[in-house]
Amino acid sequence: MIRIISGKLKGKKISAPKHFEVRPTTDFSKEALFSIITNRYTIPDISVLDLFSGIGSIDYEFASRGCKDITSVEMNEKHVKFIQDTTKILGISDINVVRQNVLSFLEKGSYKKYDIIFADPPFDWEDKQYENLIQSVLQHNFLSENGEFILEHNTRKDFSEFPNFTESRKYGNVRFSFFNFKN
Repeated sequence: MIRIISGKLKGKKISAPKHFEVRPTTDFSKEALFSIITNRYTIPDISVLDLFSGIGSIDYEFASRGCKDITSVEMNEKHVKFIQDTTKILGISDINVVRQNVLSFLEKGSYKKYDIIFADPPFDWEDKQYENLIQSVLQHNFLSENGEFILEHNTRKDFSEFPNFTESRKYGNVRFSFFNFKN
C-alpha cells in the first residue's frame, strides 16, 4: 500500500495487487525527496519524466502537488494499466503513460526537455546497466539546462565518480543520486 503524502490528494491510499512485483519508494524516502525538490523547483511549473514508474507512486505525488506535465515510462503492461486506472479514479489528467522499455525510450532521444527526470530501476541491476541509463539520460537531450536527473538505488551503489554527479542522499536502505549539467 502506498500513500500520497502531500498536496490535494494527501492521505489517499493506493493498493497494488499482491501479485505485482514492485518496490515503491517508501513514505520516509518520498518525504525527504520531495522536500529537496520543493526547495529547488516550483512544482506546478516543471515537467517530469518518471522512468521505471512501477505503480506510479512518484507520478501521483507530483500530480497531487500540482505538476501538470508528467510522463511515466513503464514496460510492464499490468503496471501501465494500473497507473491509467488509478489516475482515472483519482481524477488526475496530467500523467501521460508510455508503455515501453526505458532504455529503448531513451535511445530515441527527445524533442522535449524535462526539468526533473526520476528513475527507480530494479535494485539488482548490474553496474553496466546503471551506467547505460545515466549516459542515455544525459546524452540524449532529455534534461533541461537547469534540470536534474535523480536516480534511486540501493545504498551499496556509488555514482559519485560519474560525470555530472552533484550529490547523494541516503534514507534507510535507499539512496538518491543527483546529476545535472551545471557542474
